[in-house]
Amino acid sequence: MAEPVIEIEVVYAAVDRQRLMALLVPEGTTVRAAVRMSGIGDEFPELDLATCPLGIFGKQVTEPEARVLKSGERIEIYRPLLADPKEIRRLRAAKAAEAKRLNQS
Repeated sequence: MAEPVIEIEVVYAAVDRQRLMALLVPEGTTVRAAVRMSGIGDEFPELDLATCPLGIFGKQVTEPEARVLKSGERIEIYRPLLADPKEIRRLRAAKAAEAKRLNQS
């Protein structure tokens, strides 16, 4: 008897290109295992599939090694942030405040 399978998707968007792939995996497959099975690491060798952050439909999965997939779910592979968004907002606000102060002088 064949092992039951589910259909999932794996998606990754690099700076210059993106890839969405549909695949069949055995029931009980974890998020991290499915990403490894997808072969996406061959297309994007810069990815560290053992540690990269993963999510499902826009929500980060805190334990991808333990989280079992359900049929129809889309795994998203996240790139590291190049800059901290809070720090960028803080710098932008400081720059705006300085410009306002100079214009009032």
